[in-house]
Amino acid sequence: MASLPKKPRHGKEHTGEDVLPEVEEIMASVESKLPQTELKDFLEKKIGGLKKEQRELVGVFGHTGAGKSSLINAVIGVEDLLPSGDLGACTTVIIKVEANKQNQKYEAEIEFITKEDFKERVQGWKKMFLNDTDDEEESSDDSSDNEDDMNDDDVKRDAVEMLSAVYGEQWKEILDKNNFMDQKHFRKIPEFLNSDKKILTFKTAEKLSEKLVIYTRSSSEDGDDKEVKKWFWPLVKCVTVRVPNKDLLQNVTLVDLPGNGDCNKGRDTMWKGVVQGCSTVWIVTEIKRAVSKTEAWEILKSASRYLGNGGQCKNIHFICTHSDVIAQPKGQSKVEAIRERNKRAKVKVMKKFGEQKMVKKHFSDECFKVFTVSSTRFQDRQLLEPADTEVPELQKFLQKLNDCHSETLNYQYVSGAYGILSLIQGARCGGGDAVKAEVKKVLTEKMECELQVVQKSMQKATDALEECLQSGVENSKSSCDNVLESFLNHQGGGSGFHMTLKCVIEKYGVHTTQKGKHLNLNEDLAAKLMDSVDEEFRKTFPTESNLKPFNGTISSFSLDTGKLIKKYKDVELQLEFLRTEEEKIKIELHETIRQRKKEIYSSLTTTIEETMQKCYEGKIIDLGI
Repeated sequence: MASLPKKPRHGKEHTGEDVLPEVEEIMASVESKLPQTELKDFLEKKIGGLKKEQRELVGVFGHTGAGKSSLINAVIGVEDLLPSGDLGACTTVIIKVEANKQNQKYEAEIEFITKEDFKERVQGWKKMFLNDTDDEEESSDDSSDNEDDMNDDDVKRDAVEMLSAVYGEQWKEILDKNNFMDQKHFRKIPEFLNSDKKILTFKTAEKLSEKLVIYTRSSSEDGDDKEVKKWFWPLVKCVTVRVPNKDLLQNVTLVDLPGNGDCNKGRDTMWKGVVQGCSTVWIVTEIKRAVSKTEAWEILKSASRYLGNGGQCKNIHFICTHSDVIAQPKGQSKVEAIRERNKRAKVKVMKKFGEQKMVKKHFSDECFKVFTVSSTRFQDRQLLEPADTEVPELQKFLQKLNDCHSETLNYQYVSGAYGILSLIQGARCGGGDAVKAEVKKVLTEKMECELQVVQKSMQKATDALEECLQSGVENSKSSCDNVLESFLNHQGGGSGFHMTLKCVIEKYGVHTTQKGKHLNLNEDLAAKLMDSVDEEFRKTFPTESNLKPFNGTISSFSLDTGKLIKKYKDVELQLEFLRTEEEKIKIELHETIRQRKKEIYSSLTTTIEETMQKCYEGKIIDLGI
C-alpha cells in the first residue's frame, strides 16, 4: 500500500490543491486493490463519497433593457455569448453560464418543460378563446387605465405570443383542428416530445448565440435569420451554456433569471429552487433610475424570502449599469463627472436599501454592496479606465468565490482520503483490545455529553419558533379576510375585481401582469406566519458566513480526538480516521440543515397552497373556467 500523504491543513498555503492529483491517483489505486474483507463495502462507499460536485450559484436579476446579458458577457470576457435586449426582446427562460470542462467548444444544453404541461396549458388557452366573446363584452363596459391591472388582456396577450411563437400565424387553425401536439409541429425539436435534452455545440460564441436565440428570447426581432418561422422559448425550462477556458467559472455558475417567477409550474418551481440555491445575487438596473426604478427593488423585495430565510444567500450586489452615460458637464471632464455621479449614486442606493424593511429582515448592511458598471466601456476600452467600469471588481469577486470553493472541496477530499488511508493502515497494524475498549468508552461518554449540548440548543430554538408560530397563526386568522380583500381589490373596484378573481382562481393563486409584476395570493396569506418567525428563524439559521445554525453548537461539537491521539498511540491511525469523519459529518450535517431549513420555511406557503388548491378547483368548476 502507498504511504500516507502528508496530513492536510486548512489554510491559504495548505488547501490540498497542490497534492490533489496525487491523492486521487492513490485512492483510485487503493480502491482497485481492496481485499475481500468485511471492510471492503464500507471503504468503497467512503472512497466513492470523497468527490463532491457542488457549485456556487450567482443569480442575476433585472428588468428588460437593464443590461444583464451585456454584464454577463463583459464579466466572463465573451462579447457575443448572450444576446442583448436592445430591440425590446427579453429573456424568458433560466440561463445558466458555467465553464466547459470537457472540451474547447461553446455548448448549450436545453431542457424542455414536459409535453404534458404544455398540452394542459394550450388546452386552457383554447378554452379561454372559446369563451372570449362574453369576457370581452364585460370588460368593455368597465375598463381600468392602470397599466398594472390584472385583466384578461394580459392572459390573452401572453397566450397569443406563445402560440404564435410555436405554431406561427396558423395557430388559430391548429387549435381549431385540435392537432397542436402533432409531431410535425416539433420536427426541429424531437427532444421535446421524447423528454430529452437538446445539445447545441459550436466553435464560436457568436454562432452559438445565433442558434440559441429561438430557445431563450421572446421577440423575433433578434437575429438576422429571415428563414426562422418558429420560436421555441415557450417550451424551454432551462438552458445551460458552457464556455471554454474560463477559470472564474470552474466552480461558479452565473444564472440569468427572468423576472420573479413564472406562470408555468415547472419553470416556476425551478426558478424558486435556483433562487434558494444562490449564494450571491446581482440586482441589475440602469444607473439613471437606480433609486426611482421600482421594478429592481420589487424584484429584491419579492425574492428576499427565497434568498434569506428560505435560501442561503450571503451577498447582494446592486449593480447600476450604463454608468458611462451622462450629459456633457460644464467646467470638468466627462470622466470626472462620471466618477462623482457614480459616488453619489452609491450613497443614494445604500440609503434606499436601508429603507427596505422586508429585505432588512433577512439581510444586514454588510451583505449589501453597490457597483456602478459600464459593460460597453470595459469592452471597447474607450473613455473610461477598466477600473472605472468596475467590471474588474466583479471579476475579482467571482474569481475569489471560485477559488475559495475550489480550495474547500480540495481540502475536504484530501482530508477525507487521509482519514480512509489511516483507517486501512490502522486495521493492518492492529492494536490491543484493552486499549480499544478503553478508547471506545471514553469516546462514548464524550459523545453523549456533546450531544446533550446540541440537543438543548435545538430544543431551545424549537420552543422559540413554536411560540412565534402560534402568534403568527392567530394574526393570520384575524387578518386573512383583509388580505384577500386587499389582494383582489387592488384595482380600485369595477370589473377589475371580477377579472382579478378569475385570473387568480384559474392560476391557483398566482398571476403575473403584463408589466411583469408577480402576484401570489398564497404567499400573501402566508405573510403573517412568515413575519412571525422571520427574526427567530434568522437567529437559528443565519446565512452569514461567520455564523452557524443553532448558535454554533454543532460546529463546537468535538470528540477531542487530538488529545486522545497523544494519549493512545496504539490506535492513533484509527483516531485520525475518526477526526476526519467528525469533520466530514459536521460539513454534511450543515448542508442537510441548510436544505431542510429551506423546506421548513417554504412549508408555511406550501401548506396554504395545498389547502387553497381545493378551493381553487371547486371555483374553477363552479365558474366553468
